Amino acid sequence: MNNETGHEIADALGDLLKRTLRAGLYRALTEDLGEAVDEVTYPVLSGLARTGPRSAADLAADVGLDRSGVSRRASRLEAAGLVRREQDPTDRRAALLTLTPRGARTVEIMRQRLASRIEASLDSWPPEEARSFAAHLRRFVDEGPFVEPGDPR
Repeated sequence: MNNETGHEIADALGDLLKRTLRAGLYRALTEDLGEAVDEVTYPVLSGLARTGPRSAADLAADVGLDRSGVSRRASRLEAAGLVRREQDPTDRRAALLTLTPRGARTVEIMRQRLASRIEASLDSWPPEEARSFAAHLRRFVDEGPFVEPGDPR
């Protein structure tokens, strides 16, 4: 493989990771799920679903926000009954954010919507090509340049 392929992949990833592109997708995934669920709070809900209970500071690192941004979004979600704060069993001064059952159901709806959008975008692909893409993308994520040295993936 030559450096040109690396540039092509980097350019495609740059497009994929644009904030405006993500915001539009998040808007579509959160439509009609309640006033507190929108493109701004999506990363907190999605992050908690991926990681489980986390402090605002720990979740912030995972979702690309600062601690105060996560806390503000979590407060909106908490008022809507989607997130709750629990005492951290390892640090009595800290609180963990966790999804409520209603929050978990909301995330499941968003994930179903995302999977449907992805499937629809692959409808014109031959099935084997789509499966191959999924396998190669998983391998790239697990083994590629974003993996930290010593990460036990």
